[in-house]
Amino acid sequence: MATLGGKTLFITGASRGIGREIALRAARDGANVVIAAKTATPHPKLQGTVHTVAAEVEAAGGRALPVVLDVRDESAIAAAVESAAMAFGGIDILVNNASAIGLTPTLQTPARRFDLMMGVNVRATFLCSQACVARLRQAANPHILNLAPPLSMKAKWFESHVAYTISKYGMSLCTLGMAEEFRKDGIAVNSLWPATTIATAAVEFNFPPEILAASRHPAIMADAAHAILTRPSRETSGNFFLDEDVLRSAGTTDFDRYALTPGVPLFKDLFVD
Repeated sequence: MATLGGKTLFITGASRGIGREIALRAARDGANVVIAAKTATPHPKLQGTVHTVAAEVEAAGGRALPVVLDVRDESAIAAAVESAAMAFGGIDILVNNASAIGLTPTLQTPARRFDLMMGVNVRATFLCSQACVARLRQAANPHILNLAPPLSMKAKWFESHVAYTISKYGMSLCTLGMAEEFRKDGIAVNSLWPATTIATAAVEFNFPPEILAASRHPAIMADAAHAILTRPSRETSGNFFLDEDVLRSAGTTDFDRYALTPGVPLFKDLFVD
């Protein structure tokens, strides 16, 4: 059976949501997980810190390194990567999960929100990947996985939230370019995106409650990520995966178990035609 046992994963934004779920799925295999996120103390509205997730990872059978990290800080990224490599002897997998959202049109998007989305989404994806490449080159089956959408240059994906779309497509462009750039090194670079909305804080606070109810549990993304990250890196690069497609190709037929509200029709996610 494909496993992440003994592998070291560096996951950004891992204190909650999809990042946390990917961490716990890897932990059940006995992986080493670097929980790199900004939240060190409990947030009044959001569950999870790097420390609570570290405890969950270890309870699930993995080894954890909680790292308080602002992914907009270049020097902090370098220090975090070095700490991870020292703690576990290297890095096998980078998951660029950290993301900022702002579904506002142009005139309602202040500069600080624009800068936040560019900094956390595309810039951090670029810098974290850049910082990990030297370690990934030494790994047996190295992967970079970006939580980013398929590239679809249709105006409908830009008109209502142009800044957010630019920032997420910037992550996707990192996949497109780096997959080719590092192909000779055997480093796989892929994107993963949900076919439906996922029950995370981003959906809870940015969409109506009916959409949250029509979402899936983050476990579907974790299972899809696991399926990608256990594939041979030299044979799996430059792809824009949807969670459903990955799991179907791996033999999954029961998707009902992922529904947050069984029986409620699911809501298709942004950027999915």
